[in-house]
Amino acid sequence: MPRLCQTDGLTEDQTEILKAVRQFVDEKIIPVAQELEHADEYPTEIVEGLKELGIFGLMIPEEYDGLGESLLTYALCVEEIARGWMSVSGVINTHFIVAYMLMKHGTEEQKRKYLPRMATGEVRGAFSMSEPGLGSDVSAVSTKATKQADGTYSITGQKMWLTNGGSSTLVAVLTKTDEGASSVYKNMTTFLVEKTPGFGETAQGVTVPGKIDKMGYKGIDTTEMIFEGHVIAADQILGGEPGKGFFQMMDGVEVGRVNVAARACGLAWRGFELGVDYAQRRETFGKPIADHQAVLFRLAEMATKVETAHTMMVRAARKKDSGERMDVEAGMAKMLASEYANEVVEDSFRIHGGYGYSKEYEIERIMREVKFMLIGEGTSDIQKMIIGRSLLKDYAIKG
Repeated sequence: MPRLCQTDGLTEDQTEILKAVRQFVDEKIIPVAQELEHADEYPTEIVEGLKELGIFGLMIPEEYDGLGESLLTYALCVEEIARGWMSVSGVINTHFIVAYMLMKHGTEEQKRKYLPRMATGEVRGAFSMSEPGLGSDVSAVSTKATKQADGTYSITGQKMWLTNGGSSTLVAVLTKTDEGASSVYKNMTTFLVEKTPGFGETAQGVTVPGKIDKMGYKGIDTTEMIFEGHVIAADQILGGEPGKGFFQMMDGVEVGRVNVAARACGLAWRGFELGVDYAQRRETFGKPIADHQAVLFRLAEMATKVETAHTMMVRAARKKDSGERMDVEAGMAKMLASEYANEVVEDSFRIHGGYGYSKEYEIERIMREVKFMLIGEGTSDIQKMIIGRSLLKDYAIKG
């Protein structure tokens, strides 16, 4: 086995899980990814296979019928899946975030109600924070949940960029409420909105208009979601208490950044594999282009970046698994992995030359997909702000 992206210190169970996932990726995802991506077709058979592997319940505790694995195990599986087709990793990403938020912040009743069915993939999760005018400023959330006289809430507003927006049946939705403290960050509430899969009116007062057409990240359903007086019971507030939504969402985003880092690592890994393979097959001036120093040096730099990003991602996941705060490590891993993935894939694209521009070659698809890693779960500029502010606290001048 090549040395790239090996992880030391894994248990026998972790090793077996990763072996099964890698085999699934090589046999069931890579052979069909090009065709499905070009057709923008939802990977139904692949998703069913992931259900059988237990991927949807990988981190859900055994008491709720999951596998009870660590964030590290999950991230390494995501890396493998993204190596096959990044869109497939997106199918489980927001599902994983919603399951994590339920595990960490849900009431016992909410956990019992949803987690066992999320573990099997029967209930599919989506995560809704973004809005058309929101960007990186979460305080600008305008979707409003108004408490009614009978104790229910009425939600009105427009959400944007929902991964799994059409296929999901449970959506964690961040709203503004009139309850909580005066701070804008303490008057947000997360609701667990149930709906039917599909497009159109998927629940009373909830409309999913259709898929957003994107340059990459095809196959998966990325959507808007419009709320027009959707009535929801108070027991659908995540954790049962209003005003906690911002902190619940940020906790979910933190582990989501490890997930995006893992996806970027998978793309970088695949980009390197394609580049080093092509460089050994393509000949110029009587020898493989891999024997030319310019290409050889490029391959060396690519491999180093892949391994560095992988190591940072593993470090962040392990810190979270140990129970420590890891917002800085997650930000570092996400920033480094996404930027390096973009560079590695572009280098592979350059190695392919004119053929890299052809849709017959896999690198063309990956070149479009990797751009999403630069903005998903917060841009590099946002990660730098998180990292920099923490550093100033750590290295504050005394006296």
